Amino acid sequence: MDTVTLPAWLFFVLLALALWALLHLLLVAVVLCYLRRKVNRVIREISVRMNIELPQFKLTRREVLIDRLLHDPRVQAAVERECREKGLPREVVTARVHQYSREIVPAFNAYLYFRVGYWLGKGLANLLYRVRLGYTDTQAIAAVNPKSSIVFVMNHRSNMDYVLVAFLAAERVAVSYAVGEWARIWPLQQLIRSMGAYFVRRNSGDPLYRSVLARYVQMAVEAGVPQAVYPEGGLSAEGKLRPPRLGLLDYMA
Repeated sequence: MDTVTLPAWLFFVLLALALWALLHLLLVAVVLCYLRRKVNRVIREISVRMNIELPQFKLTRREVLIDRLLHDPRVQAAVERECREKGLPREVVTARVHQYSREIVPAFNAYLYFRVGYWLGKGLANLLYRVRLGYTDTQAIAAVNPKSSIVFVMNHRSNMDYVLVAFLAAERVAVSYAVGEWARIWPLQQLIRSMGAYFVRRNSGDPLYRSVLARYVQMAVEAGVPQAVYPEGGLSAEGKLRPPRLGLLDYMA
């Protein structure tokens, strides 16, 4: 057996790197375990205090949802159609679907939504506006089938609408909504994903992308995830309703 001799300084450098890698792995495991306990505690609290039962779909790991979307029969049918019509290799089209899925699928975090997001939203909303809830039809809300998928439909005057809607509805549900390309910047993108929102490409003429988006929306609605929709598909700063763009509502229905 041959013996490999290392300089002392190189040995200590390699030893330090190995110890750092081990420490890093241990720290990551400890932090993940701590965060998981915090999330589970929040889920138990909102279940008891607010009587909110989060759909299992919302609590499913993002990678699992991406894999489920990628292998969905309707998405696979769209892949086959794209390969056939454009003469592209299946691997190329599948890679595009995987990219679209990673763009769209959120990474909901109950702790960030009900702890950080709720209190930030409440503070910001009350700082900028005189927030008042005018009327609640308690009986009608109580009569809604728990297995139904609730869809909030409203006009869109400001990007504060996202904050206000989530804050006002947080005592009853965790709302999911579509967000345009404007928010796909770091670190806003990660925060929005953790709030349960999903990103959409407006004005996309790619039928493959639309098939992937449609299936994600349908899967979420089928699983009972409450949705918020702006039918105008964009801001209406002057307050006048714009012509509706009903694509997302069509997917849900």
